[in-house]
Amino acid sequence: MNVVPAQEIKRRGIAAVDDIIANGDVHIIRNNQPQYVVLSEQRYQELVADANEAYLARVRASLEDVKAGKVKKFTSADDLLKALDSEDND
Repeated sequence: MNVVPAQEIKRRGIAAVDDIIANGDVHIIRNNQPQYVVLSEQRYQELVADANEAYLARVRASLEDVKAGKVKKFTSADDLLKALDSEDND
């Protein structure tokens, strides 16, 4: 894990991160605790793309559940809550 104390950033500015970000994400330590993470633009875009793909996968799975008839419909919130309560009691 690449670590930079917050004091070092205060002293040197972003140059403190420039030196080590090529080796991966940089964790900023403040008060002896990791507080922030600095990512390269490429790494950030990868994370965003992965999150979007995971979202689409969840939507696809939900649509498959609907097509397979695994989804129950309720006419009211009370009916839904009753069904949830009966599942908890099983």
